[in-house]
Order: sequence, then structure tokens, then C-alpha cells
Amino acid sequence: MKKAVVLVSGGMDSAVVAAIAREQGHAVHALSVRYGQRHTSELAAAARVAQAAGAVAHKTVAVDLRAIGGSALTDDIEVPDAGGEGIPSTYVPARNTIMLSIALGWAEVLGAADIYCGVNAVDYSGYPDCRPEFIEAFERLANLATRAGVEGAGLRIRAPLLRMSKADIVREGLRLGVDFAQTVSCYRADDDGRACGRCDACRLRANGFAAAGRPDPTRYVAGAPLPA
Repeated sequence: MKKAVVLVSGGMDSAVVAAIAREQGHAVHALSVRYGQRHTSELAAAARVAQAAGAVAHKTVAVDLRAIGGSALTDDIEVPDAGGEGIPSTYVPARNTIMLSIALGWAEVLGAADIYCGVNAVDYSGYPDCRPEFIEAFERLANLATRAGVEGAGLRIRAPLLRMSKADIVREGLRLGVDFAQTVSCYRADDDGRACGRCDACRLRANGFAAAGRPDPTRYVAGAPLPA
């Protein structure tokens, strides 16, 4: 089987991407990043996702983005409720660039030509590093900056969910047998992975299941409002 590095956060999108990579004939090498995020229960979910996807390896790399802060996920900034305008405070400066760079390094070591990530530019929070232009630019960088890109067959950044709605992602995941109950999306998730029901990630997830006409298996903390 062809090797692929798959970024696995523990959320619903990365679970679907890992299942897609496997269906497309890749040996999944799952990569998670402990970057100082406050919702660390997603890392436990990432281990479950990697196992469910049949990953041949799962590596978690630590990068301390709390040292630079600047995000509600890595600093002493309140996570906002859903509904704000512009780029929200949950945007983590350079996060996807850093994660893809780590994935790129591991791909070179493995001899893998494909890197999968779960970025989405349809139903998302407006992060600039989830746009098609970013993925295209990073792929160009990958092929300019690495021995594998210069001497090998080239490196590909695969973002199969990029232009899919959350409802489409739900349907694709169910087709592939993804157990969404094992995933954690909430920015305020507690240590047991239970969701707050108020943040943007909760709203996008709930709306995706509603639009797909499928039951949402998300576990919420006691008293959490239903996302709207």
C-alpha cells in the first residue's frame, strides 16, 4: 500500500479524511499535534480515530503554541459563542502551516508522497489557512523546499473535504462507516470530550447533522443549549 500522512485532530472532519485515505488505498500514518490547545480531550479522540481508521502508526508531536498565544484556544482569551463576524478569536496563528510542515517532514522520512488534511472552505469558521489558495500554495512550497519534491515524484497535499458542506461530510463519513460518537469538535470540550453547545465548532457540527437528516451523536455537558 502507498503510504500517506494524515493529520488527525480528533474532530469529525479528520475522522472522515482518515477513512477516505484508507479507502483510496493508503497505509494511514496518523499525525496529531499537541500544540497547547485547551481542549486536550480531542487528542484522546484522535487516538480513537486513528485506531478506527486502521492506522499503521499514530504519532503525536508537541509544539508549544501557547508560548506565542494570540488565540482563544492557546491563550487566556474567552472562547466566543457562535455568531460573530470576521475571523474569530479561535483562529490559531500559523497552526495549519505548522501542522502541515510537521506532516511534510514525516512524509519525507517515510517516503510518502501524499499528505491528507481536513480543511474545509464551505461550512467553516473563516480561518485564512482553510482556503484553497492556502493548500495550493503549501503544496508548491512542499515541492520547492524538500528533497522529495526536487528529486522524487513530487508531494501532494490532499484536502478531500475542501469544497464539501458539513452535511456532505456527515454523509460521506457515514458511508465510510465513521463512528462520529468517537470524535470531539468542541472548542470548550471538557476532559471527557463533552461539548459546550455554544461555540462555533458545536454550531457547525450540529447544523451538519441536521442538514444531512441524521442524528447527532455529540455528547454535551449538563445544561448545554442545543446549537442553533
